[in-house]
Amino acid sequence: MATSRHTNPDPIAQGAQARIHGRPKDACPYPRNSEERASWMEGYDGVERDRAPHQPLVLG
Repeated sequence: MATSRHTNPDPIAQGAQARIHGRPKDACPYPRNSEERASWMEGYDGVERDRAPHQPLVLG
C-alpha cells in the first residue's frame, strides 16, 4: 500500500506541521489523555515532554 508523500503517521510531525501551517492548537485530532495527543502537542510546541524545563543558572 503506497502512502502519499504528504501523509505522516507520526503525531509529533503532525503537530509540528499543524503549527507551521498556522492551525490552532485545538485542531489536534487525537482524544484527550491519549499518548498520540501528548505526542502531537510535543510536536506543536516544539518541546520534548520528557525533558525537564531549563532551570536558571545560579552563580555563587
